[in-house]
Amino acid sequence: MKSHTQVVVIGGGVVGCSVLYHLTKLGWTDVVLVERSELTSGSSWHAAGGFHTLNGDPNVSQLQSYTVDLYKELEEISGQSCSLHLTGGVMLADTPERMDFLRLAQAKGRYLGMDLELISVSEAKKMFPILDEKYFIGALWDPIEGHLDPSGTTHAYAKAARINGAEIYRHTKVEEMVQTPEGTWDVITDKGTIRAEHVVNAGGLWARECGRMVGIELPVLAMEHMYLLTDEMPEVVAHNEATGKELIGVLDFGGEIYTRQEGKGMLLGTYEQNCRPWSPKETPWDFGHELLAPDLDRISPELEVGFEHFPALQNAGIKQIINGPFTFAPDGNPLVGPVRGLKNYWVACGVMAGFSQGGGVGLTLANWMIDGDPGYDIWGMDVARYGDWATLAYTNKKVQENYSRRFRIRFPNEELPAGRPHQTTPLYDKMLAQGAVMGDSWGLETPLWFAPDGEKAEDVVSFRRSNDFDAIGAECRAVRTGVGITEIANFAKYKITGAGAEDYLSYLMTNTMPKVGRIVLTPMLNEAGKLIGDFTIACASDETFYMFGSSQAEVYHMRWFEKHLPDDGSVAIEAINLGLVGLSIAGPRARDVLAKVAGADVSNDAFRFMDFREMDVANAPCKVNRISYTGDLGYEIWMTPEYERQVYTALMKAGAEFGIQNFGMRALLAMRLEKNFGTWFREFRPIYGPFEADLGRFVKLGKNNFIGQEAARREFEDGPKRSRVSFVIDALDADVMGDEPIWHENDVIGWITSGGYAHHVEKSLAQGYVPTEFSVKTDDGAFEIEILGERRKATLITDPLFDPKAERMRM
Repeated sequence: MKSHTQVVVIGGGVVGCSVLYHLTKLGWTDVVLVERSELTSGSSWHAAGGFHTLNGDPNVSQLQSYTVDLYKELEEISGQSCSLHLTGGVMLADTPERMDFLRLAQAKGRYLGMDLELISVSEAKKMFPILDEKYFIGALWDPIEGHLDPSGTTHAYAKAARINGAEIYRHTKVEEMVQTPEGTWDVITDKGTIRAEHVVNAGGLWARECGRMVGIELPVLAMEHMYLLTDEMPEVVAHNEATGKELIGVLDFGGEIYTRQEGKGMLLGTYEQNCRPWSPKETPWDFGHELLAPDLDRISPELEVGFEHFPALQNAGIKQIINGPFTFAPDGNPLVGPVRGLKNYWVACGVMAGFSQGGGVGLTLANWMIDGDPGYDIWGMDVARYGDWATLAYTNKKVQENYSRRFRIRFPNEELPAGRPHQTTPLYDKMLAQGAVMGDSWGLETPLWFAPDGEKAEDVVSFRRSNDFDAIGAECRAVRTGVGITEIANFAKYKITGAGAEDYLSYLMTNTMPKVGRIVLTPMLNEAGKLIGDFTIACASDETFYMFGSSQAEVYHMRWFEKHLPDDGSVAIEAINLGLVGLSIAGPRARDVLAKVAGADVSNDAFRFMDFREMDVANAPCKVNRISYTGDLGYEIWMTPEYERQVYTALMKAGAEFGIQNFGMRALLAMRLEKNFGTWFREFRPIYGPFEADLGRFVKLGKNNFIGQEAARREFEDGPKRSRVSFVIDALDADVMGDEPIWHENDVIGWITSGGYAHHVEKSLAQGYVPTEFSVKTDDGAFEIEILGERRKATLITDPLFDPKAERMRM
């Protein structure tokens, strides 16, 4: 066994072996994998082995497509068969809502180049004759689905990695990990110690335990998962003989089951409602190539539906029941990337769909380790999407919820209840008492909209305009005609101090830094010149700055900020989190409200647009930005939590004569559409450059050196190849949700990032990206945008529909 190596990968399942292979493929060959038992001894060996390319996140879909395409390459390199069965598969819809979901899925696949087809139930039955047509109304056909041999595939990764120079140590248990003062890692095993520059935790069922060795609690939980194998079925044999093909794979939403051919019988599995965690606190190290006791009673409700939907299964004998544990993160997506605060410690775990996602996880992590960037937009898989608030108990509740909803639709206005309320502000009870419908924003309860008196404060979930529509409209009109107030505690807040603070921020950001008492808006780029952040920065003094951004990206951004801190101690950065909470007042009467409670002159001459002031508001010490995401006259008022109720009460009292009204995040997002404002994670992501995203006015190419400057200069000089644009859509009762295709003359030329109904201008609006040559086509109805399977006329607009000259913000 080596005593020194560049990388130690911990875990010999499909994910660990994929990471090992991709490191060698990209040129790092001094790498080893350590496995406590045999390869595949965790979850990989008993997996059902299915694979598919479709995912709710189009960026993850691209990586799943890569994974499927990789298998032939692995077989050629390793000489090991993966036993690929590319059968294709269908999703079956049994309700109109599930049919809408399939239409959305097909639309997402269009701009990804996926060959998805909506088919009739009778067409599905020809490929899967054991289904009973009366239970279904339609289906979505995907030719790139199938199944493989989990063990053979894992060994193909391993053999290919060995051929490229990697070493694999089986029956070698990691017992401790210690980081040296130089930043390398001592990986202490029962066979000796290996010193490595990098460690990858691909521990699967034991990823949590491997995390605890270095002082972190990864948000993962293993769940028991059952599927059964039938004896030979004459219906299966008859189909094989008549067509020369296997039965396709089937996902049945109504039964919450999946099924496919296995041998001359069938495999049938379910994500049951009566789900059960496995070892929720600690994973036993002596667990290995063994299964859990089957419990058919627990999945009997789902099996009963399955037997109705696929009657031939009623007469099939059960040959084997597989019950084994798989790990999940709270949202069901993998946890991938570097862990904040630990140098060269990487994770690749929680990969429930290992044979759909394992290749993409291995590729992006290897890219990240070698090049400093994953090479793809993998925000949906980044371990940094969770903070310390994702505790063990919270994780366990959310994983069980996600598991039980695996084959259920997530509506765009659906808020899931498990583990809530988790974090609350001092206004939580006041918001509820006033009819707030709350949402989960990075673990924090945040008002979404307010139900009128006498109406129940809850969402009626739908793909179409729902019961919140009129209430959100009233909130938007209150802001545009008078004044509204909303809580903004769910923003990320940072404090940057020290003699080097201004130079440090100027190196990270594309804009020049503000003078004392002023604010700037600025993107942040990676070395490739792509967007990795979008911030408001306020200067409180020569050595003190406050910065505001997306709460969901707080850990993601702090990882980047800390990586680039100077070594001389001249700068300190702190994520304030809920140490500051905030309120925003906006609308033409906002100044009148603030003037009644502020301890300073807030006239337009004394407190200009984009000014920052520290002042008393309602006798409480506050930090106030004169800015508003509504695009209207407005102020962001920040205070420590103990003052929030006092400030809110005073603002509401002061605003009573002006008709002040609460508004929620949905109204805020609707109003930003009227100003063509983008938002992080939708319009601004690491696949876009700043000029593509229409943020060029905030990129000062002539200032001091900043990260991504040369790449941004090239984008500016060459011109962006695609552009963020806005549309007015001739919509009916449904608006865009994001990821819909943009059509021009019967070709899909772009995609929607976000949108909705803008109540003040009374238009359905959307933002998206198109090739730049299309960004000047403003003819009426020159485009179409696909909404729930129907192509609706759309007109590109170049100016905001609300206040195009930006006079209201400056009034």
